[in-house]
Amino acid sequence: MHILTVVGRRTGELREVPVSVLRLAGGRYVFQAYPKSAWVANVRASPTVTLARGRRSSTVRMMELPVEERRSLLRDHVANSPAKLDEWFVKTGLVEEATPEALAAAAERIAIFRVEPT
Repeated sequence: MHILTVVGRRTGELREVPVSVLRLAGGRYVFQAYPKSAWVANVRASPTVTLARGRRSSTVRMMELPVEERRSLLRDHVANSPAKLDEWFVKTGLVEEATPEALAAAAERIAIFRVEPT
């Protein structure tokens, strides 16, 4: 787990949230795990954030993927992930069933950010 620190879009105060950074398809990604996650709206408003893990932290830019790229990641990588992220999306109500096609169809509701160095 990493701690994502982002500026709150309404308050301007720093907000911290635990996130999982996944290595997929040669990149690092953070997936929205819950519907209406406040961190997603904050990152959209202020995409330069800090990611910390243990004693290490770095400033990164979170680039939201277009829906078509999200479909590809959800279908091809996450659905076959050993971490069973597909089942997590069912538990949190983002999808109805844990199939590659159901995940791909839900791409509009699941924000995915690529972590890029600043």
